[in-house]
Amino acid sequence: MQYTVRVKPGSRRGPLVETTDDGLVVHVKERAVDGAANEGVVRALAEHFGVPPRDVTILRGHTARIKRVEVDE
Repeated sequence: MQYTVRVKPGSRRGPLVETTDDGLVVHVKERAVDGAANEGVVRALAEHFGVPPRDVTILRGHTARIKRVEVDE
């Protein structure tokens, strides 16, 4: 299943996944440096959906705050 995700890097609330009308909002503690925030997003979404991190793939938006993510459930 594919989801639109808004990422909040460097958040004190993270890791946290919230559901909104527009999609998911993922708060991660990692900053957007050297892909650390993307790794945090993958881990947070994997925990949220109860799947291993290898089943979460960022399809688009690797360098943007709004991403398209696929989760193999």
